[in-house]
Amino acid sequence: MAKRVLVVANRTIGGRKLLESVRSRASEDAGTEFHLCVPLSKPRHGNVIYDHAERDAAQLRIQLSHDVLKREGIDITGEVGDEDPFTATLDAVAVFNPDEIIVSTLPETRSGWLRRDLVDRIREETGVPVEHLVTDVESEGLAVGVTLVVANRTSGGEQLISTLKAQAGADAQRVFVCVIPQEGGEGHAAHTARERLGALLKTLRSNGVLASGMIGDPDPYDATMNALDLFTVDKVVISTLPGEKSGWLRADLIERVRKNTVASVEHVEVDVAETANV
Repeated sequence: MAKRVLVVANRTIGGRKLLESVRSRASEDAGTEFHLCVPLSKPRHGNVIYDHAERDAAQLRIQLSHDVLKREGIDITGEVGDEDPFTATLDAVAVFNPDEIIVSTLPETRSGWLRRDLVDRIREETGVPVEHLVTDVESEGLAVGVTLVVANRTSGGEQLISTLKAQAGADAQRVFVCVIPQEGGEGHAAHTARERLGALLKTLRSNGVLASGMIGDPDPYDATMNALDLFTVDKVVISTLPGEKSGWLRADLIERVRKNTVASVEHVEVDVAETANV
């Protein structure tokens, strides 16, 4: 029977060590089955937390992992787990019945999972061999380049699409995480945001750009910072209307983000007919 490997990870999914570990097992046995469990994470910014935002972020990490590995001929399934990583792991073990578990965490000084003795508890409870990978994506870098794209009403602008296509053309392995801040509460606002996200992703994918996305907090700064908490990226592209037409620029969004990330931040102005604040 094929070997079954369960991978439990969250913020370290883009790390080199984890990808290399999966590659190594796949090269040793092409029939190895991989399953990724991503526990839910609560956004740290903003006063409003939408239930779908937590699940969307976890599902997005699964989708991007699947897409990256698929390009290398490695198939992986995935599931969104409980916000308690121990419970999420046990649930996945019960369903997937793995022969081995890989748990990927941040270094001990920054890992809530390690402070809760997650690795030892999994070993003791399951009796399954567990490999613990410590990944510091900030110092070790990413396995693939990741660009965070933040846009709303300008998301269909040619200037933005051209910028993203140029990045993809310069780096064939680059992936794009697109976030559309939701203007207001649920209902029509959420529907509009998802329509814009869907249109952006369709355009990018039709141009061969590996992209996925989610709806963000109504406040564009909180939406951006939540995404930077949940995804390790090396580039940020923020798209706005030009000058005084843009509420985001009047709120000094670009400079506020630059001050709070080590990633490069590129600002793309899109001159569209709509003049409402974006």
